[in-house]
Amino acid sequence: MPEDVASYGPVSDEAGNRVFEIDILEVRSGIVIAALDGIGDRNAAEALKGLRLYVARTALPAAEDNEFYHADLLGLKVVMAEGGAEVGTVRSIIPAGENEVLEIDTGPGLDTQLVPFTRAAVPEIDIKAGWLSIDLPRETEVDIEKGRSEDRK
Repeated sequence: MPEDVASYGPVSDEAGNRVFEIDILEVRSGIVIAALDGIGDRNAAEALKGLRLYVARTALPAAEDNEFYHADLLGLKVVMAEGGAEVGTVRSIIPAGENEVLEIDTGPGLDTQLVPFTRAAVPEIDIKAGWLSIDLPRETEVDIEKGRSEDRK
């Protein structure tokens, strides 16, 4: 739940120089409205615009089976489930309604590959070994040389 962010303890900037306690004021349509300690007015809040806040990884609960933190997926090597040909690396995870989409970086100057983050399309993930496999529908063929999908209809 979005409001759980306060239960992980204080948040900090990327360098850890500024630390804030969070007080959840309300949640509206999945958006958390919160106050940060030491930020007492609108001007102080505006000064934080664009600041990314982080929570210590050790404060997060362990992921359950078949659950993954986005940070663990980013940078993983992507291989084809059948044959093991390397496709690229996970560049980002894009929210797309009920299912997320993995954006695969296929190399410099090449198109990225978008793959639905479903059990069917991503059958295996090995975080410790640093890879995941993709199994695309038969009508989609990944052209590893060109770094893009082509419809085979």
